[in-house]
Amino acid sequence: MSHISPVAQRVRVTFGKAGPLVYTSNLDTAKIWERVLRRADLPILYTKGFNTRPRISLAMPLPLGISSECEIIEISLRERIDICEEQLRKRLLSVSPQGLTIGAIAEVDRRASTLHSLVNSAEYRIRFLDDAERPDLQRKIDDLLNRESIIVDRTRRRKRSVMDIRPLILGLRVESGGSLVAHLSVGDRGNLRPDHLIELLGLKDLHHTVHRFKLHFLAE
Repeated sequence: MSHISPVAQRVRVTFGKAGPLVYTSNLDTAKIWERVLRRADLPILYTKGFNTRPRISLAMPLPLGISSECEIIEISLRERIDICEEQLRKRLLSVSPQGLTIGAIAEVDRRASTLHSLVNSAEYRIRFLDDAERPDLQRKIDDLLNRESIIVDRTRRRKRSVMDIRPLILGLRVESGGSLVAHLSVGDRGNLRPDHLIELLGLKDLHHTVHRFKLHFLAE
């Protein structure tokens, strides 16, 4: 016997976080989006049961303190809506908190794989606010990339893990303005956070900002 999916439509929204929102956790970001969607009067689909939740999913958790322009959320709707991108963007922004920006909006196949399983890497722009001489930064990058392996020993929730994180560094380069662009693995194949990279480079004592500007998918 076939079952009819309760999902009438799936909508993918690219959004950004800036200002005070950079200190919002992944769970609180989902709650913010639930409020935005309700205020925009979209027909959100909720789970069944005693503790119902909106059927929304974020592509990849964003570490606290990092701004972004490439976050993605997928929203399941119980009824179809006409997607006029500009009109829907204005409708969402009119009820959004300060610091939440909205980019592309598109319908996706209801049967498509989950976002979390598709994202495999991310690019970050790290800007040092202290004086970090570019030749010294480039030397640190070269030294790190020339290492065949980078073994880290971590204990988390009483579980010890030893792993080589060198394969998780997919690219490092210095822009003309002196910012460091880091292409790092995220998701199921392994996750390297920008703060861990900065520590590896011996730059954690320098004041800096981190901005995530691109997510890469497995198909790319």
